[in-house]
Amino acid sequence: MSTDATRSTRRAATRRRRGRSFLTSFAAVLGVLAIVGLAGAAVGGAQGPRVTGVQVDAAASAAASGSRLIVTMNQSLHPITADQVTVTPAADFTVDTSGRSMGVRFTLPLHDDTDYTVRFAGVTGLGGGPATTVTRTFRTPPTSVYVLARTGADDRIVRTRLDGSDPETVFRTDHIEDFRATSSHLVISVLDQQGHAVLVATDLAGQHARELPLPGTGTITQLQSADRGELVGYTYSDANLGEDGARESRLFTASLKDSAAQTSPTEITVAGDDQRVADWRFVPDSDSMLVLNYDGRMLLGDPSGGGTTDLGTGTAIDGIARGSSIAVVQRADGMVTVDLTDGTTAPLVTAHADGRAVPGHLGTVTPVPGTAGGTIRPYTVLDVAGGSGAGEGVPEGTIVYRVDADGAATSLLTLSVDDAVQQICVSPSGQYAAVTVAPDSVHNDYDDYLSPMPQKLVTHVITLADGAEVHAFSGFAPSWCQVPPTLGQ
Repeated sequence: MSTDATRSTRRAATRRRRGRSFLTSFAAVLGVLAIVGLAGAAVGGAQGPRVTGVQVDAAASAAASGSRLIVTMNQSLHPITADQVTVTPAADFTVDTSGRSMGVRFTLPLHDDTDYTVRFAGVTGLGGGPATTVTRTFRTPPTSVYVLARTGADDRIVRTRLDGSDPETVFRTDHIEDFRATSSHLVISVLDQQGHAVLVATDLAGQHARELPLPGTGTITQLQSADRGELVGYTYSDANLGEDGARESRLFTASLKDSAAQTSPTEITVAGDDQRVADWRFVPDSDSMLVLNYDGRMLLGDPSGGGTTDLGTGTAIDGIARGSSIAVVQRADGMVTVDLTDGTTAPLVTAHADGRAVPGHLGTVTPVPGTAGGTIRPYTVLDVAGGSGAGEGVPEGTIVYRVDADGAATSLLTLSVDDAVQQICVSPSGQYAAVTVAPDSVHNDYDDYLSPMPQKLVTHVITLADGAEVHAFSGFAPSWCQVPPTLGQ
């Protein structure tokens, strides 16, 4: 055999040996990986699902409804039900599961400056193995509130915290009629030197001010903001009301989104021949609006004006609680609640304390957020003995009550006969009530604004759970309010 042939034979033999060695090693590696994989699966199955990530925005959860806590696990999960979840302190929530993630959606804003613990019990993976309990805790930040302080020349929007720290002026200009706050903006109603409305939008720091287009030259009232969507609404009247074709008390909405900065406002069509609006509300957590027209009809519909439902007569809308479909409405024959989902009505539950109905003249009723939140009600105490008949008498003061869904009333604030309640608002979570009071009302003159208010005003912030006052500050229209103050609160 030649030398070249011998070398070729040796090389072929070497390649065969190396190939057999590689296959043997590769098979061994596969075997080890399989053993490790099976061992890992066995360990994973023995341990059950494990947490790999948590998402929660504590600040957003205290500011608006719909925030979420989402927990991601290392394997796909069987669906979680509400009875497997506990939130402490108690809060309304819904539950969902998707693949490796499980979470809760808080249907109302959470209380501020509070530690919340969410516990998922009996969590199981689709691959089997024991159940796991997952517990996560987060803390919401302290809340702040915006308030309007009128001075007659240099009006201010002030941001203040409830711990008594120094307030901060975020916006100032002449003649601020009203303002509302959304999750990202302040929208401020101002009158110019000719008495015409100007609508200004800023960020929450009062910066980057821009004017929003209005339907024309005139005035706006009943400024309100939706809970979501950066949407505001108002009633508009032309300055030349005495002329033919002039618009009066027409309802408009406007977007605060930057991309829609120059978009014209949208007029809301009201069912019937008379387009004037006497009162209205955004329905919380929905795309609907509740409107009281000049004919005294309560109309429920979407902003486009379609699908309107007539809910009967009314004289005023007192409020609609966040997280609820129940509206409190004044009618000629008394106060009623209206379920906006089906139109059913019921008399407003009678408030009672110490075994008897709460006496006095009832003012505007403010619903508390949640399906079972109850209401806040001011009653003017009357000296019935000094009156000439039932329901008459000399006022002796005012008592503000928290009234539960079953009518049980608890006193929150007692005012002397010299002081007058101007407005009551509830924080979005239902944690606090803000009661705006005009001290010494007989000598407390009203200003000369389009929406006049007493010149001296104090807003008391009260914890609804125990009736404790946590703060008081000068000014009115705190940003918790969904509507402006009205005369005759």
